[in-house]
Amino acid sequence: MTIQELYAAIGGDYEQAIRVLRMDKLVDKHIRKLTKNGVIDALLAAGETMDPTQLFETSHAAKGVCGNLGLTKLADAATEITEDYRPGAVRKYSDAEIREKLRELAALYEVTKAGIQRYEAESGK
Repeated sequence: MTIQELYAAIGGDYEQAIRVLRMDKLVDKHIRKLTKNGVIDALLAAGETMDPTQLFETSHAAKGVCGNLGLTKLADAATEITEDYRPGAVRKYSDAEIREKLRELAALYEVTKAGIQRYEAESGK
């Protein structure tokens, strides 16, 4: 599996990742780190407590990491949460709706994680 095939399999935007990171080598390096860096796991954990500060900080971090990697669906899901918990913003979603958004994000992440794990296994690195 190539890096481009991975992006196609997980619904990512490879061209976006290359615009940001500039080289296949860096896209490869950073996509492999996603499952180990804990950014999505931290967001999902913040959803367990529904702490507004933690939800903002972790969703903002996830938005940035996923956006830079061209993982647009994950970035978009994190953006909705970020904007709902941005300090000074008026919330648009109820806690129940946020929990549902987190469930959807978790499902997207599972697909992404499975694709990355398959990519790692097939690329032999």
